[in-house]
Amino acid sequence: MISLKRSFDSSDLHLVLKVSLWFKAVFAFSEIVAGFAAYFVSPQFLLILVLWVTKDEFAEDPHDLVANLLLHTVQHLSIGAQKFAAIYLLAHGMIKLWLIAGLLRQRLWYYPLSMIVFGLFIAYQGYRYTFTHSVWLLLVTALDIVIFALTWHEYRYLRSRERAAMANS
Repeated sequence: MISLKRSFDSSDLHLVLKVSLWFKAVFAFSEIVAGFAAYFVSPQFLLILVLWVTKDEFAEDPHDLVANLLLHTVQHLSIGAQKFAAIYLLAHGMIKLWLIAGLLRQRLWYYPLSMIVFGLFIAYQGYRYTFTHSVWLLLVTALDIVIFALTWHEYRYLRSRERAAMANS
């Protein structure tokens, strides 16, 4: 029988962190692409695109949650909100890619910096959620919380390993 402690040892959590970071890097890159698209694409084009993407879903189920959420979001998107989203996505994606690169290289000073930045993103996204009630924002925030917790664990593990190496020297 596998013990609970063995199921959650540091090497397993390190692997989960690495996989999560790579997933988050792909997501951060897509945020950058979406930020550029949001900045340069007109609201009319977004509406046409969403209607085209969801037409089959609406034909099958006019009450589809995701299709209706997408349509509602695009219909109520102001120019100011679109520009804000573009700038936020660009900044969020670029900062996260930079931090993730440092974490993947296991540079110790990136860990506290990453936790501060992730914590600020989490707090801000929680604040923004009170206005938008966006499911997407909740999902991004949940992933950020998981990454924050895994980063904290990895930082503690690397620091203890570094201290042990210094003590043995």
